[in-house]
Order: sequence, then C-alpha cells, then structure tokens
Amino acid sequence: MERNYGWVIVAAGALITCIAAGSMFALPVYLQPISDETGWTRAGISGAMTIGFIVMGVAGLFWGTISDRIGARPVVLIAAVMLGLGLFFASRASDLIQFQMAYGGLIGAAGGAFFAPLTATTLAWFDKNRSLAVSLVSIGGGVAPMVITPLASVLIQAYGWRSAMLITAIGAWAIIIPASFLIRRAPALFASQTVAAGQPIVPSATRPSTFTALRSPKFFVLAAVFFLCCAAHSGPIFHTVSYAMLCGASALAAASIYSVEGVAGLFGRLLFGVVADRVGVKRVIVAGLALQAVGIYTYIYITQLTEFYMLAVLLGMAYGGVMPLYSVLAREYFEPHVMGTVLGGITMTSSIGMAFGPVGGGWIFDTFGDYHWLYVSSAAIGIAAAAVALAFPPPRQPDASGQLQPA
Repeated sequence: MERNYGWVIVAAGALITCIAAGSMFALPVYLQPISDETGWTRAGISGAMTIGFIVMGVAGLFWGTISDRIGARPVVLIAAVMLGLGLFFASRASDLIQFQMAYGGLIGAAGGAFFAPLTATTLAWFDKNRSLAVSLVSIGGGVAPMVITPLASVLIQAYGWRSAMLITAIGAWAIIIPASFLIRRAPALFASQTVAAGQPIVPSATRPSTFTALRSPKFFVLAAVFFLCCAAHSGPIFHTVSYAMLCGASALAAASIYSVEGVAGLFGRLLFGVVADRVGVKRVIVAGLALQAVGIYTYIYITQLTEFYMLAVLLGMAYGGVMPLYSVLAREYFEPHVMGTVLGGITMTSSIGMAFGPVGGGWIFDTFGDYHWLYVSSAAIGIAAAAVALAFPPPRQPDASGQLQPA
C-alpha cells in the first residue's frame, strides 16, 4: 500500500493544482465586469496579472527552498490560506492599487507555492513511471481553464464579480486545505536521514548544499532551456487570438483556439510522459522543442480558421507535453533534498521568459504592423531552446552501493 501511495499524491497534486491555477488565471473573465463597475482601466486591472507573474516567479524559489526543509504539506497549507485571503481582499478592494496588491501580490505569492513543492514530492515517490506521474499532476493546471474559468463566469453572471470572487475563495479553501493533508514526504526522503544496518555514517558535509546545486552547470542549462522554451511560445500563445481575428475569424472563433490548445495539451502531457519513461526524457524534450519551433514558424503561412485549429493541436501537444518533463530531468540531476529549490529556481526563470512574449509581440505589431516577425523570432528562440537542450549532460549514474552520484 505504501508503494502505491504515490498515486494518491498524484491525484491530490492534480486537484490542488487545478483549483490554485484556475483561481489565479480566471482574471480575464473578471476583466469587463470589474471595469464596468469600478471604472478602472483594463490595462490597470490586467496589471494585476503582470504583478502576479513576477511575484509568482520570485516566490517559487522561496517556497521551493522552504519545502526542502519542512516538506510540501505545510507550504501548501500556508499557500491555500494566502490564496483565499488574496481573493477575499481583491473582492473587497475599493481602489485599483488595493486590487493589484491583493490579486497580483498575495495571490501571486501563493501561486508560486504549489508547483515546486508538489512536483518535488511527486518525483520523490516514483522511480518508475516518473514522467507519467509528473505529467498527470500538471494536468490539473491544464484542466483549470476548462473548469474554473467557466464556473467563475457563471458565478459572475449570477452574483456579480465581487461575490463570485469571494465564493471562489471559500471554494479554494474548502478543497485545497483538506487535500493538502494527503500530501506526505516519500519514504526515501526519511530513509536518507537514517543509517542502514552495516553501512557507514556519511558526514552531512558531503551532501551537496542548496547553493551548490544552484551554481552547478546542470542547473544553468536546465534553467536556460526552460527560459527559452517559455520565451518562444508565450508571444504566439498570447497574440494568437488577435492574429486570427486579423485573418478574418470572429472573436468567439478566435478565442476557441485556446480551448483546442488546452485539450491538445492534456493529451500531450500523457503522450510525452509515457514516451519519456520509455525512450528517455532528454530525447523527448529535444524533439518536443524542435516540434514547437516548427509549429510556431508555420503561423506565417496560415490564414484559415481550420488551419489555426490544426496548428493549435500540434502546438498544444508540443509545449503542453514538454513542460512537465523539465522537472523529471531535474530529478535525474539533483538529489531529493534540494529538488524544491531547484524546481523553484527554474520556475522563476520560466516566469521571466513568459513575461517577454506578450510585451515583445505587442511591440513588434506596433512597429511593423503585423505579427510576421513575432513568429519568426519566436521560432528562432525555439530552435535555440532545442539546441541548448542538446547540451544536457548525461544523468547521474548509481555508484557501487546503488546510490546516485551527486550533481
């Protein structure tokens, strides 16, 4: 039973991730109702999301480091309380600054506390099917826009945006807090702190420190690939609706492209996870990044809605399938006691990469009058990501005692 408890961790992680991500990224459906009621500018309201991305990236490193010391459960519990409080204070905000600080600051800080601790815990529970397990946890984030966002829209129509946000806060507390008690440290983490019979005591000084891991070349390569991957697809994802509308698609049809990408991403997570467990994580990441770059470049040749849908399937599977695998590769390089910190660090770099796309795409359109160079430059960044991924060193190999060598 203890061996199979890892799948309970997977289920709890997927549920928690779905509620947390959905609560944070549902802001677009609140945009018009908030603007209509308060008179705040859309740019100002959207600024809360920009603040959220920045805070989430920085907080991810902090929470990851903390989870290495105290475990994922207390971190997730604290984050759940912060998430609910952020939604509560945002729903009561009387001016734009209060709203931005509550939604962007408090909710963003909470959002950074889920990915690294939950993923690190999941990785520690699995030796086999590790890629599939992490991909299943990440599915929660992929399902969130299809579940939480429509629910928020229904609540807004029925009760108004303030009550809808408050109900979401209560719902998040009611689901995430109980689910967090299912999160346990893997037995291997505790076993590493004990001395097996007949084995000599290994001085703690020989264990690589957190800062040693963050200074290692392996971490820099991993962070660079994650940054380039997100920098490549963030602009095309953000501006696809606008580009499709310029090509003649209606607003509703253009928005539905996101839904197609989301569904394709779910299948991509499963497919890439299964394949990575069989042929190796590095090979799948490199192939997925190359496929992503080709898909992005293809945008310059399409104008019809059916073509947008077909490309959405390709890109959704590519970037959706690749994203969870960085964590799996990190587990092959680093020991469990620093995984939270390492995952928090690469999450921070990915958040920075995501921040470049929207503003960069907007500048390109304002300068050149179309999105041609957005897709060309994004595809080039995608190729760079695949090229850097080729520099991934071989994973750690077990020594004579069966223990993995330090990174």
